[in-house]
Amino acid sequence: MSVSRLSHISPIGVEQMALLADALADPEVLRLENLDTDLPPPPEALSASLAAITRDDANSYLPFLGQNELRQLATQHVNQTACTDYDWKTESLISAGGLSGITNCLLALLEPGDGVLMTDPIYIGLINRVRLAGGVPHFVPLQPHTEGWRLDVSALASIDPQSIKVMLLMSPSMPTGAVFNPMEWDALLDFCRQSDAWILLDTAMERILFDGLSVFHPARRPGFRNRVITVGAASKEFRMIGWRVGWVVGPARILADVARVSISNVVCQTGIAMPAVAAAFKAGSAGIPACVAEWQARRDILMEQLYAFQLIRPLGGWSLLWDTRSLGLSPEVLSKRLLERGKVAATPMTGWGPSGQHYLRLVFSNEPIGRLSGLRERIQRVLGNVQS
Repeated sequence: MSVSRLSHISPIGVEQMALLADALADPEVLRLENLDTDLPPPPEALSASLAAITRDDANSYLPFLGQNELRQLATQHVNQTACTDYDWKTESLISAGGLSGITNCLLALLEPGDGVLMTDPIYIGLINRVRLAGGVPHFVPLQPHTEGWRLDVSALASIDPQSIKVMLLMSPSMPTGAVFNPMEWDALLDFCRQSDAWILLDTAMERILFDGLSVFHPARRPGFRNRVITVGAASKEFRMIGWRVGWVVGPARILADVARVSISNVVCQTGIAMPAVAAAFKAGSAGIPACVAEWQARRDILMEQLYAFQLIRPLGGWSLLWDTRSLGLSPEVLSKRLLERGKVAATPMTGWGPSGQHYLRLVFSNEPIGRLSGLRERIQRVLGNVQS
């Protein structure tokens, strides 16, 4: 029997889909199930990775909070985005990936039973981490609209602010691609004032924005510099998934506790990876605008291919959701049929928030436009004729 802390920890679903797709050993399978990308990291990062193998300082436990150059660069990036002045020496650390940073923050912030505000649908890995840290998720729905997902502000207003210790926010969110608009940010920040909560901001995809949208960081607002903890990662924007490097930037009074958890948890980060992420930071745009343009084009192809179905338009990120209720099929059944009959791997969102049970996720970051352009034909093999 599993220990009690695992009683509410669920599989993310991607691992099962990936195993099923791998077992087919068929290059024709369209891999839309996992949040990978085929777009390469910055070349400067690749060169730095190779050089780091020979560096003695990259083969060390020290410094425990991460290499100084990367801490400085990550803090500089957050300061530029947030228009503030965090001190890299006391208000930043490097984590072994963004999710490790989030876990360490939750362990430093939460007492058992503390409430954590999250949007729904949301990545099940975030829900699991909240529960592992003893937190209780409180979900605010994201509602599908013609222009994309919108935060249910009325549902937010119905939550008791005093029940919330942490607001775990992500914009663009995963898996929805939801991006908060100014009115929604106003509502969230007003709730934060009422609850005196921390904002734990997951910025893994903050610059992967479509349709001309721009980055907003809540620490820009007066009075929020000392309420926001920013967790970033090299995985998405720099396309450096395997390097497992993230960063945490926030007020010194809580970063000292996060550092204590970090040292007790992972001890140190991947030494040969940190110089590579520093090189990516120093590479200017690091190819991000060109990659975003490509990902937006792939999103548009998916929307065109499946316009006859209930796809919710993402405004950023790497994935979109398909509401399968109009088909009279559960996401699990549709996923099984797509793989068996259409050679399409896609993950059901079971457990990804209360409403996740209605959706199938399609990841568009890992397949080129040429292959995505054949999706309608594959769907026809599974569901019959798709309107043209």
